[in-house]
Amino acid sequence: MADLAGMGILVTGGGTGIGKACAAKLVSDGAAVTICGRTEASLQAATDEIAAVAGEGGSIQWLTGDVTSEADVEAFIARAAQPTGKLNGVVANAGGGGMPMPYGKLDTDEFMRVLNLNVLGTMLCMKHSIPLMLEAGGGSFVGMSSLAGHITHPFFHAYCAGKAGVEAMMRNAADEYGKDNIRFNAIRPGFVATEIMEGIPRDSEVYKSYIDNTPMNDVGQPEDIAELARFLIGPESRWITGQCINVDGGHCLRRGPDFSSFVG
Repeated sequence: MADLAGMGILVTGGGTGIGKACAAKLVSDGAAVTICGRTEASLQAATDEIAAVAGEGGSIQWLTGDVTSEADVEAFIARAAQPTGKLNGVVANAGGGGMPMPYGKLDTDEFMRVLNLNVLGTMLCMKHSIPLMLEAGGGSFVGMSSLAGHITHPFFHAYCAGKAGVEAMMRNAADEYGKDNIRFNAIRPGFVATEIMEGIPRDSEVYKSYIDNTPMNDVGQPEDIAELARFLIGPESRWITGQCINVDGGHCLRRGPDFSSFVG
């Protein structure tokens, strides 16, 4: 695969899990990566770990902030362009959900918090990275969706709506900016062994429902997502845009998990 040396890349939510794995993969192939998030300690720890695997030309730096703050996102984008003098790509990984809840009992503020984190956060990254990718002559934007963005996940409320929104933005932006050589794609992870998923006991019915609905009968690893993110950022995917790609062990062939035990 082609080396990524000379490419400036931003990875949001890069201190842990999928974001950290994406940053590590890009840096190992020579990219100058900036990670951002809200927790200084995890960002610093990830930076120290990733720096040890940097490929020729690869580098890693971090910046704290919130993707739902436009001023913070502007700072992330500007910082990501500093090492190479340009911005070539973004992995908009920052996102998340909340406690499972039926729609009839939802707290409106909590719904909006989750929606803003996933949709507004991704939109702000698009808004402020596009001008720099235009200056660079093109680029690649990878939005992090989810299996929940297109397969029903009862009780996941705003998370499902938010990830579906990410996918809609990727498709529309791909249409708008194809002529400018800026590509937009989304990744749909399934059940991945991250820090967040550690909250699901391995002997629970919820965990069993994930495995029972995954044809490959296992859980994914953050590195499985990172491999696709690296491909979509790199030149090998030059003719791929507007796509939403599952990395889920076949889970999309069946149905979402059963969280009914969480809501009673």
